[in-house]
Parts: sequence; structure tokens; C-alpha cells
Amino acid sequence: MSRLSVIGHGESAGTQSAVEIAAAFDPGRLVQARRLAGLTKSAVAKQIGVSAVALGHWEAGTNLPRPDHVQKLCEALDVPIPFFAAGRPYARLSESDAHFRSLRRTPAHQRAKAIAFTEQVWELTYALEKRVQLPPVRLPGFSAGEVTPLVQAAEPARAAQMLRAEWDLGLGKIPRMVRVMEQHGVVVTLSPFAGSATPTVDAFSTSRLPRPVVVLTPDRAQDVNRHRFTAAHELGHLIMHPDAAPGDPQIEKEADQFAAELLTPAESITPLLPNRLDLHALDRLSKEWGVSIESLIYRCHELGTVSEAAYRRAFQRLNQLRKVSLFNLESVDGYPGEIPALLQKAFEVAESNGLSLTALAQELSCKPARVRMLLGQSDRRPQLRLV
Repeated sequence: MSRLSVIGHGESAGTQSAVEIAAAFDPGRLVQARRLAGLTKSAVAKQIGVSAVALGHWEAGTNLPRPDHVQKLCEALDVPIPFFAAGRPYARLSESDAHFRSLRRTPAHQRAKAIAFTEQVWELTYALEKRVQLPPVRLPGFSAGEVTPLVQAAEPARAAQMLRAEWDLGLGKIPRMVRVMEQHGVVVTLSPFAGSATPTVDAFSTSRLPRPVVVLTPDRAQDVNRHRFTAAHELGHLIMHPDAAPGDPQIEKEADQFAAELLTPAESITPLLPNRLDLHALDRLSKEWGVSIESLIYRCHELGTVSEAAYRRAFQRLNQLRKVSLFNLESVDGYPGEIPALLQKAFEVAESNGLSLTALAQELSCKPARVRMLLGQSDRRPQLRLV
């Protein structure tokens, strides 16, 4: 990845009282905080002793909360008082702006939480980008939060081939899928932002921000190959589906086709696929190309190298063998190039030039623990280098 360089320092937000915030209250911040907490209006209203109608008026901006209500909101939603202040940079997203990997099984309140989390990821990125020069965004058709669909990118395999050419990836294995995305300006995160409910959210992405954002989740990271495929799938959405309705089965299928061609180009993988579905041969290919055995079985079927019956038998046999601990999965922990590092490294560069985590938290009007989550910091992770 190109080196990250310091470009200046941003200012830190000062402390403000509940009285001051009540006089300059931002209704949008209340909506964001409530969604981040995964709570309904009724639940928040009950905690602070007002009606849901009153809370609705605060969120709509038709009435403002009293200072004592601001204090109670902070306690109920676990944010500092300045969080509700107007004036900070804020990128508002709607659910229609994001593609969810598993839209149908993701509860509405978790989708809202995921959207609010992504808004905060952008705010963090914006704060860091005032100080550190990040890699420029190089996505076909993308410009400042808008994607102009390219005719040649309409067909998934062609779109993947075009991106490989644009990023000079050749026709071989992509050794570090996530790192390649970061090198080309895509912000990628890996965080249990919804706690134990994170697996229901799965993964999602948006191209409606000044930088495209892909959110990956730890449940898929237990299988590095599934994790890589998910990252490639979301990349397909960013390029091909800027205006498509999220959750449409057809566009999800297209994103899968894009990911398959991106990770295993037909021109390269077809001669290597076995004439019969030999799972041991596919396991060797899996390790060589960084894709799952399941993906290779699908690829055999997709490219017409095996029959429908053989395709189904292969999945049955693989499931049986997995139950007796054969063909075990590998976690992403052993693959640093698949763990997002762009934001963390940018913070480290800014930190070496005087920015503290506390100061960054004050600027974002968040608690330090929240900033650590947004950065993707974890005690188990090694120091990562963007090289």
C-alpha cells in the first residue's frame, strides 16, 4: 500500500454542558445514538421517563429536550454529552444506501444499527484524513460517493475482469484480498459492532459515502476463505449495483458471480479443475487460490466441468467429512493481509505526530472505547503493516 503521510492536524472538541447542548441540539444525532444502541423510541422514552411521542418530537426537531433530559439521554444511550451537539461532520445514510449480505434474516433494528455504525466509520475516516493522506479511491465509475455504472461492468464476470485489469492483478491468486481493497482506497472494517447479534447482520457495503465502505463481521472470519469471498462479493456490489434495490436475489447472485471470477478467473482456474469432483484435489486448489472447497465445487458446476448429480454428491460428501473434522476451516487470524488495517495504521501515523486516542474521541464526541471499536483495535491482533 502506498505510504500514509501526515497532512496536518485537526481540532479537538471542547467539553460542553447539558444546558449548552440542549440549546443547540442535533435531532439527527439522537436518531443515530438510538440506532447505535439498538433501541426503539419507546424503549428510550421509558428509560428517561417521557412519552414515545415526546421522543419522536425531539428526533423530528419539532421540540428540543430540556438539559435534564439531555443528561438522561446520555446515560440511556451511553454517549457523552457533546455527542448531541450540532455542527460536526455527519454523513447520513438510509437503509436503501447499503447492500446487506443477508438482508432477509437481518432484523430491522440491526440494519439500522449497522447503518449508524457505518456513519461513524465515515466520521472517523474523515477525522483521520484531515491528518493523514489515505490511498486514493480507484473503483471504476466511482467519484465522491457517486458511482456511474459502466456498460462493460453490467455482466459480473466482465466486471471482475475489468477490475483485475484496472488494479493490475493479472490472472493469478489474489494473495491478500482485503489489503488489496484498502490499497485502492476502500475502507474495510471487521468489528463485532452489534455484539452477539453481529452474525445476523453478516456483511454489508455502501458506495454512497466519499469513500466506499465495506463492513465485514467476525463470524465469517472464522473461515478465511469465506471471509475473502464475502469481501469480493461486497466489492462487486460497489462496482455493479450503485442504484439497485438491496436484497434482490438476482443482484446477490451477480455479486457471487463477480466474486467467483475475481478470485478464480475462468481462464486460469478451468484447466486446473479436476475432471471428477475429487475433494482432496479441490482442497489443494483451495489452499493454492484462497477460496473454499464449496466455492470450487460451485465453480465446477458454473463452468460446466461436472454434471448436476456429481455437483450435489460432492456437497453431500463434503458435509459428511466436515462432521468428522476433515477439511477443517482456518481463521482469518493467521492471515494478517485479510484483517483490515487502513484506519488503524492511519491512526498510528497521526498518533506518532501528536494525536491521542482521547483527543480523537473528544473530536468525534465518542467514548475512547467506541473509537477503539471503530478502529478495529483488538488485544489479540498483531501490529499490522500496510505493505
